[in-house]
Amino acid sequence: MAYTDSEIENKLKKIKLLLLDVDGVLTDGSIIYNDNSEETKVFNVKDGLGIRLLMEAGLNVCIVTGRSSKALYHRCKNLGITMLFDGVRDKAAVLDSISEQAGVSPEEIAFIGDDLPDLPLMRIVELSIAVADSHEAVLEKACMVTSAKGGAGAVREVCEAILKAQGLWDKIPLVAKWLNMKRSRQPTVNREP
Repeated sequence: MAYTDSEIENKLKKIKLLLLDVDGVLTDGSIIYNDNSEETKVFNVKDGLGIRLLMEAGLNVCIVTGRSSKALYHRCKNLGITMLFDGVRDKAAVLDSISEQAGVSPEEIAFIGDDLPDLPLMRIVELSIAVADSHEAVLEKACMVTSAKGGAGAVREVCEAILKAQGLWDKIPLVAKWLNMKRSRQPTVNREP
């Protein structure tokens, strides 16, 4: 699907909930098992800050994923994400529950996916987004494609796009503070005599 920048901008303005897949979106898709057969995941800190800023601006974030892991539970707790749908075989089938819990309609939801199981959900939300390294069928069906790959800042890219489209970016107190901070002193360098 080819959408113009202005069409994407209009869709971004409507979003009240960002729905995220995990493996291949919040992570690079790698699954690591340690010697105790426990699954671990690597999450991008930039994506995490983007999620926190989005929530600070009053938007909701929800996870929907086919897998379950303790690492994901810990990450959601750390970020303050309370809506988590894991172990989901049919992601589109839980959209009504997500909409009801968040108090939003599918026309107010953006979903970031990367692979074939994400396609049914992508077809029914307002803004379907694919990360740069998504399966080609997902790339073809997405309204928007990120520059970054999954697990490498793609979620942050989307969070900032939503905030900027809605005029919220520089109204978030921390962002305004960071952007307007003056340099107060030179960093000290420890030099040997």
